[in-house]
Amino acid sequence: MIDTMPRPRPPHLVRQVTRHGAVVWYVRVGKGQRIRLRNDYGTPEFEAEYQAAISSTAQPARKGTVKAGSLSWLIERYRESTSWTKYSLATRRQRENIFKQVIATAGDKPVTGITRASIVGGRDRRSKTPFQARHFLDAMRGLFGWALDAQHVKSDPTHGVAYPGRKKGAGYKVWTEPEVQQYERRWPIGTRQRVWLDVLLYSGLRRGDAVRYGRQHIRDNVGTIQVQKSGGTVTVSIPILPVLAATLKAGPCGDLTFIVGARGRPLTKESFGNEFRDACREAGVPGSAHGLRKLGATRAADNGATESELEAIFGWTGGHMASLYTRSANRRRLSLAAMHKLDGAVER
Repeated sequence: MIDTMPRPRPPHLVRQVTRHGAVVWYVRVGKGQRIRLRNDYGTPEFEAEYQAAISSTAQPARKGTVKAGSLSWLIERYRESTSWTKYSLATRRQRENIFKQVIATAGDKPVTGITRASIVGGRDRRSKTPFQARHFLDAMRGLFGWALDAQHVKSDPTHGVAYPGRKKGAGYKVWTEPEVQQYERRWPIGTRQRVWLDVLLYSGLRRGDAVRYGRQHIRDNVGTIQVQKSGGTVTVSIPILPVLAATLKAGPCGDLTFIVGARGRPLTKESFGNEFRDACREAGVPGSAHGLRKLGATRAADNGATESELEAIFGWTGGHMASLYTRSANRRRLSLAAMHKLDGAVER
């Protein structure tokens, strides 16, 4: 399907065939840097990634529009760097929203005038929404960390600025087994809503990766896909379990993605999240896509999966996330094995 791309081709989109015969797509404006597009051509994600790449490589503003040495000028230079383009599409979108706010309030200020107090003030103005405050700090750390390396600034004003505290809680609610069964009764095999559930539960993919997952990723009954992370991508290989194979065979699935909407077309991460929430509500379960992923990780850990195995399945790195599940599973196993020791009776 990629080879039948209609002409004329969208502006600045470059097609290239690798030495292995694979077709890859790049965005390149003029003689600028090439930006690789990772999603499958023809999907909404490909179009969104293309538009984001066009925005991030837009030609510099006309002379005099943005003052050299200003914060807006620094952000423009940052968007042209590999430090910026290495981030996933979702991360760039998120940080672009932060930069729009920063440019609107302080874009004309000289970079030398951005102090630690300026960063603390920006954080505190967002303190009522801790996640926004954290995203602001992440965006500014990335900007000034790059600027320091590129010698655009002599010091990093974000250095030492603390993140706001996180709200205590377990985060997304983990699905229970009865909730899965209740959803399955409402949405039996042969419905697209059942495909949604089983792809999420039996692939271990995040919502944004699950909507890209399709037959083109499967070879010899193993699905291999690059999952998107804030610092780049991680390749995971997912054997197709019999329960998932049966669901996919019954469908309905799309040509490029297993997960489709009512018209059989791929869904964006956001639209799928909304439709999946509606399906959960109709089934009478308070579930979310991420809560289902947490159930999958809990199942695997309870069945003895190691930290390395969990990282291989779910695309985690660093050991932290996997350890949360293995530690919880180990505590349950140990308590079951040792509970009799609370009994004061001694065998004679």
